[in-house]
Amino acid sequence: MKEVKKVATGSPWEDIVGYSRAVKIGDTIEISGTTGEGANEYEQTKAIIKTAENVLKEFNADLSNIIRTRIYCTNIANWEEIGKAHGEFFGTIKPATAMVEVSKLIAPEILVEIEFSAVV
Repeated sequence: MKEVKKVATGSPWEDIVGYSRAVKIGDTIEISGTTGEGANEYEQTKAIIKTAENVLKEFNADLSNIIRTRIYCTNIANWEEIGKAHGEFFGTIKPATAMVEVSKLIAPEILVEIEFSAVV
């Protein structure tokens, strides 16, 4: 059995829902759907990616290890703001990605949620 390492960030949702912010098994790291504070999609996306960056440090990894992002947003018309923030971090890394609109996320002020997959 491969070693499993889990990371928590102290989000209240982690205990309520029963999940880890990130799980590493073997060379694969999966970061759960992550949200961030901010007044708009751009700010929230930047905050989310910074959280992922901090989580990756727990595994001695960084954003260059990200191979896939999955972006969920409540208003696809604002995709350019999300894409701009995503591109600031991943412009040269260029992971596979998807961006989809959902009817709503867990709280009305949350406009963006992102999942990350990484390999070390």
